Amino acid sequence: MQIIKRDLNQRETLRYRGELTYRDATSACVHARFAFPTRDLGYLLLKEGDLFIEWFYTDRWYNVFLIYDVDDGHFKGAYCNFTLPAVITEGAIYWDDLALDLWVNPLGQTQLLDEDEYAALGLDAATAQAVQAAQQQLRSEIDRRRPPFDALAATSPGV
Repeated sequence: MQIIKRDLNQRETLRYRGELTYRDATSACVHARFAFPTRDLGYLLLKEGDLFIEWFYTDRWYNVFLIYDVDDGHFKGAYCNFTLPAVITEGAIYWDDLALDLWVNPLGQTQLLDEDEYAALGLDAATAQAVQAAQQQLRSEIDRRRPPFDALAATSPGV
């Protein structure tokens, strides 16, 4: 399955392959490997080969990437992107990034990221309101440990 990240103008910014592991009417889950050199983000060390279990939704304004260490399989946390609802086809998943992100560490503590990039997009009121509602929904899902955030208590992906 191709995963295609686009900007707000639907210009492709990243394309990679993932293995589709689940799909229903409004969501899909893929497993993908981080295919870039090690990157230290300060709050997270991404290593080449880290496992990403990625959840995309056609009815939500975010996606969720659960990240597991390539060396020992420990759960590093969840990276959530605020996006337009995904488009899921037979061979591809398209997601349009809205720059704002939420990092969730293994204990469930959150950190909002890239707020200035998000503000610079100058979104219309309706889109900004949808993103605000998505933030509240996402934080509620995290607090209640609703799937896929039940992984916050897990130490390995079990795959």
